[in-house]
Amino acid sequence: MHDDFQAVWKPTPRTIEQARITQFTTWLSRERGVDVGGDYHRLWAWSVENTETFWAAVWDYFDVEHAQAPTPVLTNTRMPGAQWFPGAQLNYVNQILRHARADRPALIDHSEPGGIGVRECSWAELLRQVAAVAATLRGMGVQPGDRVVGYLPHVAETVIAFLATASIGAIWSVCGQDYAAAAVAARLGQLDPVVLVTADGYRYGGKDHDRRAEVDVLRGSLPTLRHTIVIPRLGLAHSLSEQVASWATASAGNHPLKPTPVPFDQPLWVLFSSGTTGRPKGIVHGHGGVLLEHLKSAALHLDLGPEDTYFWYTSPSWMMWNFQVAGLLVGSTIVCYDGNPTYPGPDALWELAARHRVTVLGTSPAHVQACQKAGVHPAAEHDLTRLRLLGATGSTVPATAYQWAHQQVGSDVQFASTTGGTDVVTGFAGGARTVPVWPAEISAPCLGVALDAWDEKGRSVRDEVGELVVTRPMPSMPLSFWGDADGSRYHGAYFDVYPGVWRHGDWITITSRGTIIVHGRSDSTLNRNGVRMGSADIHHAVEQLPEIIEALVIGAEQPDGTYWMPLFVELADGAQLDQELTARIRAAIRDNVSPRHLPDEIIHAPGVPHTRTGKKLEIPIKRLLQGAAIDAVADPATIDRPELLDWYIGRRRPGVG
Repeated sequence: MHDDFQAVWKPTPRTIEQARITQFTTWLSRERGVDVGGDYHRLWAWSVENTETFWAAVWDYFDVEHAQAPTPVLTNTRMPGAQWFPGAQLNYVNQILRHARADRPALIDHSEPGGIGVRECSWAELLRQVAAVAATLRGMGVQPGDRVVGYLPHVAETVIAFLATASIGAIWSVCGQDYAAAAVAARLGQLDPVVLVTADGYRYGGKDHDRRAEVDVLRGSLPTLRHTIVIPRLGLAHSLSEQVASWATASAGNHPLKPTPVPFDQPLWVLFSSGTTGRPKGIVHGHGGVLLEHLKSAALHLDLGPEDTYFWYTSPSWMMWNFQVAGLLVGSTIVCYDGNPTYPGPDALWELAARHRVTVLGTSPAHVQACQKAGVHPAAEHDLTRLRLLGATGSTVPATAYQWAHQQVGSDVQFASTTGGTDVVTGFAGGARTVPVWPAEISAPCLGVALDAWDEKGRSVRDEVGELVVTRPMPSMPLSFWGDADGSRYHGAYFDVYPGVWRHGDWITITSRGTIIVHGRSDSTLNRNGVRMGSADIHHAVEQLPEIIEALVIGAEQPDGTYWMPLFVELADGAQLDQELTARIRAAIRDNVSPRHLPDEIIHAPGVPHTRTGKKLEIPIKRLLQGAAIDAVADPATIDRPELLDWYIGRRRPGVG
């Protein structure tokens, strides 16, 4: 834990005064008589001790557009099974409709060099196209509750297709086009979709990727499909038939946009788990729960409003795509980027942020670390004077990344690390404009999230490692898992360890000052001689060495009862895993973590495999090293470099497998 004087960012009095969370606190005092004295942690404590009052206040503060008001806020507090805002009728899209204006674009669509370039979509054009596509879907026979799915890159049309689907009460789901057709069918095929929205391809890394053949395979894998709408992203011809329409046709004309009022818990979208082991889980979220959670997160944590430009580098396959669309709920302009964040150079994302005068930029810890190792100097090389917040999520963030961002992105730019999940399509802990930022620590639990760290006996702990739990319901917790009729998969995923309490599967430390340190997944925890250790702590210590591109530590129980803890390292060009580098790796772990974390072996690996959302394959690799077959632990279609799996199998110890 770092002392106050080591904070890498502190809010100024002016920052605090102008923050939207301060405006909310003032409103609470005036309208609800809740006085927290401007202290964030007092506000958070009030928000979780008074769950119903807090979420009613969020509803009223943001003046949620509704066709029918709710009666009680919460009629059942049991988890799972909490029932929020019964009787309410609303639609996610109505909250966007109210922000239309003429002086700023709603969407900026940016392609890599060599692509279609940059397009701006005004609010009027956004709403016109949403209305037109909604009319097309209705003409195709789509009814509330039907599933419309996408196989699409991160482009403006993806946002429009989602909003059109939501506006008529149908259910949306999407996969990025980097997935093969079989992997997409394994997800979207579960939903029995009636309409597919897709593109001829996408541009990435300086190359056009023609996906027409994959689209045809996918269409043949979806027997319930009645219609397909094709976006000509690459300008490639696609054979049109009675069941295939062009985007130009689907989005043509002027139609009234009148979103259909739906119940608060009407399914809005289905997001899918990574699916590295077993069948991908379809996680169902509702209109109302997502709307309230994303209003709170966008405005009160990211501090977004109508004068902001918001860009999070993401893919439609990842929940951060959904979290970025939330910018429209508070009137922000959002940026859609179809491309590689390091093409044509390692500073590509920063150039894009400067060009579009982005105020809130999100990326991954891996991208920040790559820029750090490449010697990128964003603030010195680009005009980032509009940028006030840099977000990072997807994996844990080492202290060196915080310090690099402070020095190279801007000392006045808040670095907001966030932890959350697809499961709740939001963050459990993150930043706030009124709370300092300390290296390697997430600033605070998010409002309305009853976050705690529990030991194995279910006791709350501070300043020591515990399981991340949520002890009270959140509106954006899943309505269900798709196809899980009796709720057994849902219950087993979160509530088996601590009945009635959400166990997320992360090891965290909540410090005595209320910050959060994430140590990695608890299901991949290292446990040597009864001492539990987080893999992320070792990864961070090793990956700061310039010779190391990436590291992966595994703790694998062996058939003979021993415990094997190898560390795999991917080396930079020209580096060798000789005695000198091995000694420095061990010293980095010993000095920055502890001697107990030293691995049994350090092994040069050709690479570290990840899910397509960038998470290291810790559990599947552990199981492979213990003798499991590939098809029992991982679906190669969900992995960025599946060819590496055979290499790891070859590293098994004698007598395994």
